[in-house]
Amino acid sequence: MENDFESELIIRDYLARQRTKLANQRTLLSFIRTSLYFLVSGIALFEVEKLDHVKELGYLALALSLTILGTGIYSFFSTKKKLKKGNYLNM
Repeated sequence: MENDFESELIIRDYLARQRTKLANQRTLLSFIRTSLYFLVSGIALFEVEKLDHVKELGYLALALSLTILGTGIYSFFSTKKKLKKGNYLNM
């Protein structure tokens, strides 16, 4: 099915589809990078011993890290699935 769809594309459409795939991968990497920043921030807040009330911020940062990572993975596979179907209008 995908081969039939790709054989019908002209070169301009094919290149646009490839750019969209690369943009999708780049977006996933930026979600992962942001998630890692929050993870490191959360761990750093746990290490602060003089201020006990910042530990809650550490838990918040860790929760945000997991949420951002989950959102990025969901977005990546959702867009990838739409690209395989050739469904550009609903993106």
